[in-house]
Amino acid sequence: LVPLLESGGDSRQAGGSLRLSCLVSESLSYKRDGWNYCIAWFRQAPGKEREGVARIYSDGFLPTISDSVKGRFTISRDAAKNTVSLQMSSLKPEDTGLYVCAAARRCEEGIRVGDFNVWGQGTQVTVSS
Repeated sequence: LVPLLESGGDSRQAGGSLRLSCLVSESLSYKRDGWNYCIAWFRQAPGKEREGVARIYSDGFLPTISDSVKGRFTISRDAAKNTVSLQMSSLKPEDTGLYVCAAARRCEEGIRVGDFNVWGQGTQVTVSS
């Protein structure tokens, strides 16, 4: 059972939009073990460190967007579908990278790689100028 499964990656021209989805398995649900999991999106461009982009509690509480994409990206939770989505608009070439979904038992301050212990495989986003 894959705990996190990303989809929606594609190629876009600058200025375009894209919506990524992270399917969260039942193994990471409050119903199963009582934790309100923190689900985050990270991205990694070739040769660069993984960067936290957005996070949200699995019940949809406290969506947080990093300053680098604030005003262009939003994160949301669909409880019926068990997904966490990242809506990206006004895309720029620097948004190109592998977008990876991650989970932790709680949200900490910031969106840091070290705070998350469950990772998906990622979905590729390419933005051309």
